[in-house]
Amino acid sequence: QVQLVESGGGLVQAGGSLRLSCAASGRPIGWMAMAWFRQAPGKEREFVAGISGGGGMTDVRDSVKGRFTISRDNTKATVYLQMNSLKPEDTAVYYCALRRDNSVIRAAAYEYWGQGTQVTVSS
Repeated sequence: QVQLVESGGGLVQAGGSLRLSCAASGRPIGWMAMAWFRQAPGKEREFVAGISGGGGMTDVRDSVKGRFTISRDNTKATVYLQMNSLKPEDTAVYYCALRRDNSVIRAAAYEYWGQGTQVTVSS
C-alpha cells in the first residue's frame, strides 16, 4: 500500500507562484508514473501534469504549459508541481496520483490518490 500526502497549497494573487509537493510512503515508487490532477467546484477532475517513473518523460495540459512544471525526486519519493503565473481559473483542489506503471496517462486510472490540497488564486 502507498500513501500520498500533498502540501503547498494556499491562497495567492493572480500572477503569483506556488509549489506543491506530494510525498509517497509505503513502498518504492521509482518505477511508477505520478501525476497531478485538479478539480474545481462543479467541474470534473482533470489531468494537469504527469511524469514517468524515472522522470525522463513529462506531459502537461495545454492550458498550463509554460507556467507549470512537474518534477520528481525519487530519493525523497516526492513529486513536485511548480506553478507560476497563476490565474483565477487555476483555482481548484489539486490531487497527487500514483500509477503502478511507468507510463504517464491523462485518464484518471491511477491506483493511489492523495487527499488533495486547495489552491485559490484571487484576481
